[in-house]
Amino acid sequence: MALATLTARVDEKDNASFDAFCSNVGLNTSTAINLFVKAVLRENRIPFEITQTPAPFFSETNMAYMKKSVQELKSGKGIIHELIEVDDE
Repeated sequence: MALATLTARVDEKDNASFDAFCSNVGLNTSTAINLFVKAVLRENRIPFEITQTPAPFFSETNMAYMKKSVQELKSGKGIIHELIEVDDE
């Protein structure tokens, strides 16, 4: 079977970390990438779930805190302040 070269641009730090990981589990980078390619072809999909991580501001904990705070304001248990603009110096 003829071999082909696959080239990808990767952040230097990610590359070093990936190489170290592969070495720690007894693989080289080429073998790890070949494992990924074979899994994609076998399963006909990316072999792991790809999701978008929500921004930390919209975490469940933060949203619950915000809803509680809004309810407190609506029930009169808070103080509404005007926005104070500060010039950057």
